[in-house]
Order: sequence, then C-alpha cells, then structure tokens
Amino acid sequence: MSEEPVLLSGDSGGVRTLTLNRPHRRNAIDEELWRALRDALTDAGNDRSVRALVLTGAGGAFCSGADISGGLSAAHPMYRMRALSEVTLLLHELPVPTVAMVTGVAVGAGWNLALGCDLVVATPESRFSQIFARRGLSLDCGGSWLLPRLVGLQQAKRLALLAETIDAEEARSLNLVTWVVRAEEIDDFVARLGARLVAGALVALAQNKALLNEGADRTLRDALANEARAQAVNFATTDVPEAYSAFKEKREPVFTGRWAVPSSMPSQRPEGPTCGKQ
Repeated sequence: MSEEPVLLSGDSGGVRTLTLNRPHRRNAIDEELWRALRDALTDAGNDRSVRALVLTGAGGAFCSGADISGGLSAAHPMYRMRALSEVTLLLHELPVPTVAMVTGVAVGAGWNLALGCDLVVATPESRFSQIFARRGLSLDCGGSWLLPRLVGLQQAKRLALLAETIDAEEARSLNLVTWVVRAEEIDDFVARLGARLVAGALVALAQNKALLNEGADRTLRDALANEARAQAVNFATTDVPEAYSAFKEKREPVFTGRWAVPSSMPSQRPEGPTCGKQ
C-alpha cells in the first residue's frame, strides 16, 4: 500500500487548501515536500478556478521548519536553497489572496512560509520562532526581507538574533498574525474568510496584492506609476461597471474578472502624418 502524500490538496468554492502532511515530523519540510509545494503553487497560479489559497498543516502543527532529522544533505547548499527560493517566490507572487491557517508550531522556514501569505490566522496555542540561530544558520524563506517590513528593524533583529519562541498574542501585537481565533473555531473562521476573498474582484485583488508587495521597495513616484497601470487593468474588466451597478441597485456585486475590451479592434490607422511620411 502506497504512503499518504506529503502534501494534500483540496478545492471548495474557489478556495484551494494545501495541507503539509508530515504530522509525525510536525510537518517539517523535506526535499520531497519542497518539490510538492513548488508544483502545487505553480499549478494554483495557472488554474483560473482558484480564487484564494489556504496553506495549513496536518496533525495540530503548521510547520516545524526544514527537516534536519537526516543530518546534512550531500547536495551543495546552492541547490538546496534553490528549492526554498522557488517556493518562497511562487507563494509571494501568487496572483490570488493567500491565508496561512496556523495551529501549533510555526518555526523557522515554516514560520516564514506563513508570513509569506497575505493573511495569517492562528490559535491561542500557536507558537512561533525564528529558530535559525539555534541551529547555526541564518534566515531563509524570505525572512530577512519579510521581518523588517512587518515589525521594523529592531524587533526583526531581536527575533532573529535571540531565536525566541513567542506566543500568538505577542505575534499579533508585532503584526505577524492577523487574527487569533479559538482552535475549535478556526476552521469555520478560515472558511468564511476564504468565501469573502472568493467573492472579491479577482483582478482588483491581484492588482492590490502586487501593488502592496512592490510598494515596500519603491519611491512614491514609482508607486503612483504602478497604481495608474493597475487601475487601467481594472477598468478593462467587467467588474468595475458591475460594482457601480450593484452600488446603484443596492445589491452585492458579482465579480467575474472578465475582460471587457472588444476582441476585434479597428484596423483603420489614425488620421494624420505618420513617421517617415510628410
């Protein structure tokens, strides 16, 4: 009989849930799971039926980090880190909203995967640690980029240098958790959250996510140019007139993200002189 897959995937109402499934190791990520995550995130990004994604763990833990139980790999670190980088970028750039549902521990690379999601829901029992320094390692999975932007440089240094374990309430106070929800309520909470995200304007949400992600490293001039570009994309969908109509009719809008620009464009050239002609 074949073993259960290391990553479970399920769809419900436009929400795809990816579940890290190595509960015997508190979902520590080995090479097989890194590959499975890379493939699953690539597929989610290419599947237009997916309008939101939830990342969680099986067996009462989110993820205890990279699996080091087998000792050091014989592969060059460059190749090992490539898998981590691929997954981190795929998650960060996924064009749909992402939610980390954290029960139990989120440690090291596991915590940074959660922070790479757009929203984080935890329980009072959840525990978090940037454990790298205790293993003689430095931050990975985007932690060196994410932490200063979320908590500021000084608190980021505290978390990285001391490798402390903090609880869910402290993580929320540091803006590292969006909501803390009782364990018996977290499934329903995330299901309702997913439904709200799915009901949103798909194109507009993707534009907002990209603008916020990119804005951390841009000047105001860059941000304004990006906002103008994104708004032009939004106005080229049927969602904007639908939202206006729904507001006028006092009803909830139904967003589809469909392209509103006519498929057949006029072939006639504009009147007036053209380049190279008088």
